[in-house]
Amino acid sequence: MKEQTPPPAQPAAQGALRPQRSGSAPLRHRHYGLLLSFLLIVVAPLAATMWYLNTMALDQYASRTGFSVRKEEMGSAVEFLGGISDLSGSSSSDTDILYEFIQSQQMVRAVNDQLDLVSIYQREGDPVFTLQASPSIEDLVAYWNRMVQVSYDSASKLLEVQVRAFTAEDAHAISVAIFDASSNMINQLSAIAREDATAYAREELDSAIAQLKEARRAMTSFRSRTQIVDPQADVQGRMGLVNTLQGQLAEALIELDLLRQGATSEDDPRVVQARKRVEVIRDRIADERARFGEGGGGTSELEDYSRLVSEFEDLAVDVKFAEESYVSARGAYDASVAEAQRKSRYLASYVEPTMPETPEYPERGVLSLLVGLGLFLTWAVGAMVFYALRDRK
Repeated sequence: MKEQTPPPAQPAAQGALRPQRSGSAPLRHRHYGLLLSFLLIVVAPLAATMWYLNTMALDQYASRTGFSVRKEEMGSAVEFLGGISDLSGSSSSDTDILYEFIQSQQMVRAVNDQLDLVSIYQREGDPVFTLQASPSIEDLVAYWNRMVQVSYDSASKLLEVQVRAFTAEDAHAISVAIFDASSNMINQLSAIAREDATAYAREELDSAIAQLKEARRAMTSFRSRTQIVDPQADVQGRMGLVNTLQGQLAEALIELDLLRQGATSEDDPRVVQARKRVEVIRDRIADERARFGEGGGGTSELEDYSRLVSEFEDLAVDVKFAEESYVSARGAYDASVAEAQRKSRYLASYVEPTMPETPEYPERGVLSLLVGLGLFLTWAVGAMVFYALRDRK
């Protein structure tokens, strides 16, 4: 039997016969571009930043101080006995005002007038962390808020201020100046509060004083014009004199009647003398009664004097009312002044301005890490965007 030979094997695919290469794939142009971009975007800027921070950036010292606005309120004796006195409290509104004031242009001007911030913060060799030349007030305020950090705890109403400068002495001096300016600000707020609390009471007191002066001036003018201090007392004195004269007239009439009974005629010297005495007394009584009126006797002899008495009584009522109004206004003013003085604000420091010994800023390691992280994220996002756009083609 004839042995059959197997058919010749078909040639395998050309790719199947090619041997596989081991190892990583060769780098392509895009890989070189990605590496180059990493060096340009991340490595080079980070290296420049680290070089600047370690060679050119000046050391900065930090001084810290902490304070709060306190309000001392001494309660009255009744409050002490009742156990409801509030000896100390904190004014949140004043603390909020102070927080904004420390970062304001007014604070910068006050400290600059005292210490010359431009000469303190201008340094050569460090253009990044120092103040630029010939700054405007807006530039100075912006730089101030970089170098002065204010922390505010809304729960405890405590303020903490951190001041940075290129020398320890400058940082401490600025911190002290901030505390002094803040204390002056609180004193001004206290003065304004006291003025507002006593303004209305003082106006009422001034009005009462003017009213009392006017009433007393009118009374003095009346007494000068009439030459009468007190018409009522004057009337009583004159009425007493008239009553005395009337008593003497009655005695003189009785004596005249007795003489007439014992005398032989009306030409008797004793009768004539007694009759003259009676006439004199009657004339004196008439004169005294006529003095009750400015116009003389008749039916109107008391009319003018009654008008004077009525005028005096009106003036006396005005004086009495003005005196009572003055006493009331004076009491209200004294009470308002005492209440305003009883409530006083002051700046309490729980951390005195510190004198630093070691520079804490700039934080070179932290800044380098942050810069590196930011650069890396920027490069990574850019690379992802590039590949996403490339895959869409």
